[in-house]
Amino acid sequence: MDLICAALTTVCELVLPLIMRYITNEGLRDLASLSVRTIVGLGLLYLGLRIIDCIAGYYMADMGHIMGAKIETDMRRDAYEHLQKLSDTYYNNTKVGQIMGRITNDLFDVTEFAHHCPEEFFIAGIKTVISFLILSGINLPLTLIIFICIPLMLAVCMFLNFRQKRAFRLQRHQIGELNARIEDSLLGHKVVKAFANEEIEKGKFEADNQDFLDIKKLAYRYMAAFQTSVKMFDGIMYLLVLVAGGIFMINGEIAPGDLVAYMLYVTTLIATIRRIIEFAEQFQRGMTGIERFLQIIDADIEIFDEPDAVALENPHGDIVFEDVRFEYPDDHNKVFSGLNLKIRAGEKIAIVGPSGGGKTTLCNLIPRFYDVSGGRITLDGTDIKHFTLKSLRGNIGMVQQDVYLFSGTIFENIVYGRPGASREEVVEAAKRAGAHEFIVELKDGYDTYVGERGVKLSGGQKQRISIARVFLKNPPIIILDEATSALDNESEFAVAQSLAKLSEGRTTITIAHRLSSIRNSDRILVLADEGIIEEGNHEQLIQKKGMYYHFYETANALK
Repeated sequence: MDLICAALTTVCELVLPLIMRYITNEGLRDLASLSVRTIVGLGLLYLGLRIIDCIAGYYMADMGHIMGAKIETDMRRDAYEHLQKLSDTYYNNTKVGQIMGRITNDLFDVTEFAHHCPEEFFIAGIKTVISFLILSGINLPLTLIIFICIPLMLAVCMFLNFRQKRAFRLQRHQIGELNARIEDSLLGHKVVKAFANEEIEKGKFEADNQDFLDIKKLAYRYMAAFQTSVKMFDGIMYLLVLVAGGIFMINGEIAPGDLVAYMLYVTTLIATIRRIIEFAEQFQRGMTGIERFLQIIDADIEIFDEPDAVALENPHGDIVFEDVRFEYPDDHNKVFSGLNLKIRAGEKIAIVGPSGGGKTTLCNLIPRFYDVSGGRITLDGTDIKHFTLKSLRGNIGMVQQDVYLFSGTIFENIVYGRPGASREEVVEAAKRAGAHEFIVELKDGYDTYVGERGVKLSGGQKQRISIARVFLKNPPIIILDEATSALDNESEFAVAQSLAKLSEGRTTITIAHRLSSIRNSDRILVLADEGIIEEGNHEQLIQKKGMYYHFYETANALK
């Protein structure tokens, strides 16, 4: 419908030269043959066409823009949904600033592109074809002389457009880098201030900002060359009509009214070309935005549901690693080569070992944040790949050292563990996590705003809220990844009590550097580069006097 309206808006411009041609030729041939009735009739015809033009133009401006906005909205939704499915590998290698730029700024330009570009090119095509047919009927040689300029103009413009498009692509990439630099600096503002490195950060920003300016300069130089070239061809076309048309009129091969029509049609064609030029930059920005959108959509989904995947319901919690091999997909850094491990339902397992031994990686394989490179992991005897991701992760609760709280209230962050839970259930989860006491002492209680990433709360408070979130989720499998290593002694004691309650009756895997927090574990595993090198409870491992004994003695010496 939008394109139909676009076609209607061209009618007035294409009919007006014919009306002027008729009046001019008739006036020169026999002025008496023109009556007021004829002139008024032609005026009413043109008025009717103008009314149609206005109605069609209103529809284009209203519904056309809404259509573009809907396309942008759908693309942003598709990009966001696809981002939710991408694995940790993608996020490890892509800057958040670049991703943000692609689903916000880049798609803003798609709205105008999706609406105007089809219209403008469609209108330009109609005007060019119909003008050629009408003018050819008047004088074919003059028409060919004029239209021979168009292929030359297209060749020059396509060359400059290609260069301009490449510059805009670089511009989009650089604004993503600039966003990433700003985000990195602002999120780490405390570190910047602590080391008094404001000038260094200003220098980095200025360098990126200057690079962006240089790329913009290049893009605008190509745009200026593009516009100048079109303006030059405009002058050539007017010159051809003026000189060649004048010669044809002197020789009697074209009537004065026809020459007027030629000039009006050429003016219409030039106005159309200039209109295209106005949207040339928008076209390039829109195409660049679409290309960068497709870079997200085309990113491979590495972790996905198998065709025969079923929902995991009421698992017991028996976890088995069978000859598991794993290397990171991006750098092919080998972590495991033949890892075997059995964890019984309800068992409390602790994993210790040197940094880089694969403790966190082992835990990340269970909820399938990464997929194993070889072997398999089973849950209650079934390969975890045969369960849907949603149900598998829905039965696993994770408490990590680096707690992430969303910008919102304490209530909103706890209820995130089980959306739709009642306020009473949230309060009960907070009580079990040992968080209720400090929450009610806050000014707004559970409605207290925690700030971005929970900056208004202490480390211990954030950790207990994250534990309350898992209590509310109530999963049968718990993974604790160094949940207390960044806390002070008082906070560690409070959080440790909460974790002890959380792990009751659940399969629990704990990664810890502080050995005091895992002494009561059913089994302790010592994981090193070569795999699990020691296994047993605290007393058994002390008696072996191996790596665990060394860790324990070192920890005691530091007290």
